[in-house]
Amino acid sequence: MQAGDPVVGVAGAQSRSEDEESLGVKDVKRTATQAFGSGVPKRRSSSRSIKRKKFDDELVESSLVKSSSRVKGPPVIEPIRFSGSEPSSSEKKKVTKSGTSLSLPLTMVVNPAPITKRVKKSKQPLHITKDLGRWKPTDDLLLINAVLQTTDLTSVHLGVKFSCRFTLREIKERWYSLLYDPVISKLAWQAMRQLHPEAIAAIQSKALFSQAEEALLAKVGSTSQPKLDVFQELLSKQPAVFHQSRTPKSLLVHWQLLKQYYLLDDQSVQPLPKGDQVLNFSDAEQMVDDVKLKESRDEVLEHELMISDRHQKREIRQLEQELPRWQVLVDSITGMSMPDFDNQTLAALRGRMVRYLMRSREITLGRATKDKPIDVDLSLEGPAWKISRKQGIIKLKNNGDFFIANEGRRPIYIDGRPVLSGNKWKLNNNSVVEIAGLRFVFLINLELISLIKAEAAKMAPQ
Repeated sequence: MQAGDPVVGVAGAQSRSEDEESLGVKDVKRTATQAFGSGVPKRRSSSRSIKRKKFDDELVESSLVKSSSRVKGPPVIEPIRFSGSEPSSSEKKKVTKSGTSLSLPLTMVVNPAPITKRVKKSKQPLHITKDLGRWKPTDDLLLINAVLQTTDLTSVHLGVKFSCRFTLREIKERWYSLLYDPVISKLAWQAMRQLHPEAIAAIQSKALFSQAEEALLAKVGSTSQPKLDVFQELLSKQPAVFHQSRTPKSLLVHWQLLKQYYLLDDQSVQPLPKGDQVLNFSDAEQMVDDVKLKESRDEVLEHELMISDRHQKREIRQLEQELPRWQVLVDSITGMSMPDFDNQTLAALRGRMVRYLMRSREITLGRATKDKPIDVDLSLEGPAWKISRKQGIIKLKNNGDFFIANEGRRPIYIDGRPVLSGNKWKLNNNSVVEIAGLRFVFLINLELISLIKAEAAKMAPQ
């Protein structure tokens, strides 16, 4: 047994060393998986047969996971050796015996390969946007130009028209922010640089006039009538004083404004009278020159009135040209324009079917019956069951005028005007008489009536 003891000890030592090696390899695998697992996040995969398309970032992550899973063998592990310590001969023997198996000390560092994610770069630069409130880039440019011209925020508040109404306090706060706040000033500067050149030129043309500019304009006499050449010469002589956007036309407009408010050098505002010489409203009204108050001609209004007058005259001319056509139409409907009257016929009542001749100074209209005859039987023209037996009377007076009197229950319409029962109406030539739906045209023998009027005139003096 003593001779076999060394053999048993060697075998036990060998088995113990193999257990330690297997434990060491398991520890290395556990640490490697922890290191790599912390670097690559786990993704949940769907068990469905149809999967959705992956985005770019998911493709990158999946490719990295596949590359890490394809690596075979243990990870690269570098043992940390303390200075002065070397591996013993027993450790070297263990390494040679184990072959591919590695036996390492307990203290070791795992250095996994760094994982880099590709970031998709945007083609366009990222613009910083921030809500600047009510102030727009045009307002900032107006504010800067006005302050450079007047150096007075109160004048800017009174003279500049911004995109919305700002108080004097808001204007001051904005100006101080543009001066001393780096963030706001940078954002405002970037926004103003993006303005269109035409918009910038329009804003600069609205710049306020400085005191030096108004002083030069005030030297132009109020009695003179300056033209654009005068202001062009003034601009060429004083280019440093005037703003770069000034034009001769803008200078002329501002000079007229100064003249209107008596701000020129040769103008003086008359003081108000004191004491008993104070003018009342009526005296001041008498002193006002009416010529100056005369309104200027409105060319646009005159042009519109002329066009409307031309249209009205054209319509009148067209109506005058259409009158013969209507006359032909009326003649075709009535049968003839002027019927042939004999010397005994005073007038005629013509309908669609028959024509009634008036040969006495008074005739009766109505519906004839067996026991009551009538001069003009309207039943011959059409259905007359609504017409009274004695509907009306047509009578010629001595002065040559014809009158119709309504004696029936229903009204008689003369040229569309109703004549009620018991009333009468004058009949003219070509008057339309409508009785219970039957229409007639009353035609007068003008020649015979003119003779009757002439005889009546001769008999009158006698």
